[in-house]
Amino acid sequence: MTPMISITPVEAFNDNYHWLIHDGTYAAVVDPGDPKPVQRAVEKAGLKLVAILITHHHWDHTGGIKALKAQYGCEVFGPLNNAIEGIDNHCVEGTRLTLPGLNLTLEVMEVPGHTKDHIAYFAAQTDKYKNLLFCGDTVFSGGCGRLFEGTAAQMWQSIQKIMALPDDTLLFPAHEYTLSNIQFALAVEPNNQSLQKYNDQAKALRNKLLPTLPAVLATEKAINPFMRADDPDVVKTAETRAEAVNLSAAQVFAVIRHWKDTF
Repeated sequence: MTPMISITPVEAFNDNYHWLIHDGTYAAVVDPGDPKPVQRAVEKAGLKLVAILITHHHWDHTGGIKALKAQYGCEVFGPLNNAIEGIDNHCVEGTRLTLPGLNLTLEVMEVPGHTKDHIAYFAAQTDKYKNLLFCGDTVFSGGCGRLFEGTAAQMWQSIQKIMALPDDTLLFPAHEYTLSNIQFALAVEPNNQSLQKYNDQAKALRNKLLPTLPAVLATEKAINPFMRADDPDVVKTAETRAEAVNLSAAQVFAVIRHWKDTF
């Protein structure tokens, strides 16, 4: 019988999660910016690290590649960006990969916006795991990544791609930003009862020093303003802020993303 897949957050830096995907024997890690906590987690659980998944080139997602590859000889998957050292397999839209030893098949989605090279990894549900998306810094719970290289139009398109996945998809972002994101979301939609309830749930988790992640896509559609750019209340808030009317969803997204930058 094939073992069940488990996913464990490895905390790093101030608010990063390096997601450790494992079956009790083999493991892969997503966006390991710091190798040391990953090494500790792997050794403590007696796992064999066989793969690294990279979503984009920022240092807090790639800084551990060299040390982990040297120690474990693991295979590295990542975006088509030669500036990232150590990638063995460059991935593009539609690339399908199976993680060695784990029997976990992933499909790559190109999701530019935060960076031009950003990709995400989707695993369709089987009897061993649910629908999973490792989304890096594209989508957070209650928020989305800052636009360092891409445009608002690109990011809105990327978020729509994610929204087209099954509603029960579990989202594994790379940062614990939920509480601060919710504060902004409440400024956008102060009367959103689902958001108010989610705020209480997230606070309770963080008070116990527990992660608010993974997030559920259906919940994000109800509370994340960056997935709700066509919702009448979000549109109204954006049009008031921009002093404009008849904004498209992409324009609404751009207005609230710009607002979030200085919130």
